Amino acid sequence: MSAPILRDLDDLRAAVSDWKSHGDRVAVVPTMGALHAGHLSLVEAAKSAADRVIVTIFVNPKQFNRPEDLENYPRTEIEDAEKLAPLGIDALFVPGPETVYPPGFATTVSVAGLTDVLCGAHRPGHFDGVATVVTKLFLMTGADIACFGEKDFQQLQVVRRLARDLDIPIEIQGCPTVRDPDGLALSSRNQRLTDEGRAAAPALAQEMARMAEGLLAGGGATDLARDAAVRLLAAGFTEVEYLELRALDDLRQLEAAEAPARLFAAAWIDGVRLIDNIAVG
Repeated sequence: MSAPILRDLDDLRAAVSDWKSHGDRVAVVPTMGALHAGHLSLVEAAKSAADRVIVTIFVNPKQFNRPEDLENYPRTEIEDAEKLAPLGIDALFVPGPETVYPPGFATTVSVAGLTDVLCGAHRPGHFDGVATVVTKLFLMTGADIACFGEKDFQQLQVVRRLARDLDIPIEIQGCPTVRDPDGLALSSRNQRLTDEGRAAAPALAQEMARMAEGLLAGGGATDLARDAAVRLLAAGFTEVEYLELRALDDLRQLEAAEAPARLFAAAWIDGVRLIDNIAVG
């Protein structure tokens, strides 16, 4: 049975108020739609952690710094609702832009430090858009827990920081990256790859695994990343934005696997920007 699709904020808040009056714990899974198995794994995690689950779909214009990316982002509400139906969620919240950003909207949530590197350095304003919409969705849904994928680990850390800094009473749960059998991290953007690009795309995860092995063997991140980038370009990628080792807690750059760390990558193929990250050690 499909969950009700709510578009009005008052309707959503009325439903949440009723659930909470019965002592129910509420979880939210924020998405931009074009759902895949990775999103559905977040819904499963939310169902395990709470009595009620809200999935939100909102293609957030404030986190796109390239108009063509916003225009080309897949919008598949009907298909998304069909994928969610077997999971038994309690509400699908699909607000319009005028609900999230009403006329005169003039507030931006910005998280310093964590957003100055990696995707933040290559996509100016992106994380301000993420932080702003996530803050709004937390307040709109009144959720007790929110589930985010580790595939965008920088985003996960930004969300954790904003919830802590703003005293938003919500638990942020990170969930493992879901991959295709060939290692490619699932992403809504993968739908835009040609057959040739899709065949070459797993090289990103393969090179990251190879680099992680080199780091654990005592190699330096700079040399290993340079060699990996050469192989990625030879495999069909057109640009490697970054391939960096970063500390787990504050995302400071590391040259060696000397602290709890993750390897982060962003690269372009077929005009599609892919991101990924893996733990090292």
